[in-house]
Amino acid sequence: MQTVLFHSTIFGPIHSRRLGVSLGVNLMPNDGKICSFDCVYCEAGYNAQGPGKDGVPTREAVKKGLKKKLEEMKAEGSKLDVITFSGNGEPTIHPHFKEIVADVMRLRDTYYPEAKVSVLSNSTMAGKPSVVEALLKVDNNILKLDSALPATMRAINQPVSSGTLPEGIINDLKAFAGQCIIQTMMLRGEHNGVKIDNTTDHEIDALIEAYKEIQPRSVMIYSIDRKTPEEHLEKVEKEELERIGARIKAAGFDVQVNA
Repeated sequence: MQTVLFHSTIFGPIHSRRLGVSLGVNLMPNDGKICSFDCVYCEAGYNAQGPGKDGVPTREAVKKGLKKKLEEMKAEGSKLDVITFSGNGEPTIHPHFKEIVADVMRLRDTYYPEAKVSVLSNSTMAGKPSVVEALLKVDNNILKLDSALPATMRAINQPVSSGTLPEGIINDLKAFAGQCIIQTMMLRGEHNGVKIDNTTDHEIDALIEAYKEIQPRSVMIYSIDRKTPEEHLEKVEKEELERIGARIKAAGFDVQVNA
């Protein structure tokens, strides 16, 4: 199935199910993908397409591009709910992620002080001090945990490093002391002959135990809404997502279900 890369550093605004009117900041190449995961559901496709030739944008290019776009939107009277770090891979991999976050926060304060700044991260860099420092400054520090079980994480997220395991990620996320939002993609299907299903009772129980360790500000659960590189995946429908959400809520968490 065809997937889509973002061909600019600043993209949108788009309407996000989870965040509202969102202006995107893509810290990865505009002509390729770089990520520490290779998720079977990633709208940007698999890592095998390569990192492209453009390289990651410079700090100055991000700042200049965002300033220009915010000025245009402000002049047009456009609404903006959130500036979101997302795009063609994992934003926290960028070597100047901390500095770019500071730039974005300053520009937000200047042009749209009522807007939030969000980061969508796969959590693999959540043990790096400079990344942690930056993530603690944004309004919505949204960190991924699709499964608390190693085999399921391998099947869904396909970590680039064999050393990336749920236990390590959960330990890193605990260090945020509740200043994070955990995002979990719910799905079923098959990839390379391996069945995938993180909606079973066993999976949900394991996730709830992980949430209890992390103690996030809230939990977001959602399912597939766009094209995926793996064709044999099934969207979890709204009713089932709401049932799963009710279980998580009963365990003591604020839950946002995005169907």
